[in-house]
Order: sequence, then structure tokens, then C-alpha cells
Amino acid sequence: MKSREGHLVELVDDTGRVLGEATVAAAHQAPGRLHRAFSVLLVDPDGRVLLQQRAPVKTRFPLRWANSCCGHPLPGESLAEAANRRLTEELGAGPVSLTEVGVYLYYAEDPTTGRVEFEYDHVLRADVPTGLTLLPDPDEVSELRWADPTRAMAEIDTDPRSYAPWLGGVLSRLLRPTPTGPTADPTLATATAGPTTPPGAHAAGSATPSGRRVDDVSERSGGR
Repeated sequence: MKSREGHLVELVDDTGRVLGEATVAAAHQAPGRLHRAFSVLLVDPDGRVLLQQRAPVKTRFPLRWANSCCGHPLPGESLAEAANRRLTEELGAGPVSLTEVGVYLYYAEDPTTGRVEFEYDHVLRADVPTGLTLLPDPDEVSELRWADPTRAMAEIDTDPRSYAPWLGGVLSRLLRPTPTGPTADPTLATATAGPTTPPGAHAAGSATPSGRRVDDVSERSGGR
């Protein structure tokens, strides 16, 4: 697995406006620098989502279950290009058509490494056929499974240590899509808006200057 710590990411404000650039390593050093990221969910015709168990060689949250694929677009790279690049690298999948279902703005620390995650995370959905051929990279992925997203949310509540700490927020935006703002990527389709909070969900985090909510989770690490 090639390290991406030296790759550049886009630094943004809490509306997604680009402010500058930093390396992956620098963006995740405490106290953290808000930067653009994406989380992809592959969805089959039955509404199940593909979850990946992170490889044991991962330096952050190894063997935790997470969404299909995550990453950071390079400066100037579209979200569609970046997401399909990482889908190919991690899963041997793509290209796929992507729909943005929401933005996940959050801050968290990994208590073990002290690394900080402060992300403006675009949650992207791709509808894929039954029997999609996947060729996961064993340096990235330990195991794959298809899961009902509502059931997965319940499992996260009962057994959070088996799951990546960002997965709940990503799944909630899949289940209840929200409109994208004026900085939306024109290469992506946009989802129909749904309720802003899933049934039974709790409001989380603190407000940013723009009024967006920041979801605070107890542990999270950079360098995805």
C-alpha cells in the first residue's frame, strides 16, 4: 500500500470554499485543518450498501467496518474523478455515476495516535448492479459485505468498536439526503432532499460560523 501522507488536499471553510492546500499529514496534525474529503457508498438494487473491513495493515482503525471507499480529492480534481480513482485503487471497481446525498462536516481525534480529522466530507452514492465484480486490494481491504443500511446503523449503536467512527454519519446522509450548497461539484448528480434528521437520530456537534453542524465523534484518524 503506497502512503498518501504526502498527497495534497484542499483546505476549505465551513461552506466548502477553497482556502488553500496542505499535505494529508499536515491536515491531520492537531489541532487539525478543515479539508475536503469524500465517502462513497455503493448501493445494490435491493438497497444494500457495500461495507469494507479495513485491512489489518492500516495504521488507523484496522479491521473496522467502514463505507465502500473514502478519500481526498487532489487540488483541482473533481469529486467524480477522485472517487472513481479510489474505487479503482481499493476495489477494482468503476467508473460509476455518483450522486451527492449530503455533506458531513465533523471533527474528531484518534485517542491512540493523536491525529485529528476535521473534514468537509461529501457523501456520494453510486447505484450498482447485482453481482458487481470487485477486486479488492488486500493492502486496503480485509473483507467486503453487503448490508442493509438501517440495520447497520443499529449495529453501530450496539457495537461501535467494530465500526469506523465516521460510518454512522455517512449512512445517515444516505438514508436522509439533504440538498447540496452552491459549491456543489457540477460533475455529480444531486439527490432529492429528504428529512434532515433520521427517525430516532440525535442532533450532534456544535455550530460552525455558517450555521452548519459539526458532528463530534470520540475517535477518528486521518490518512484515509
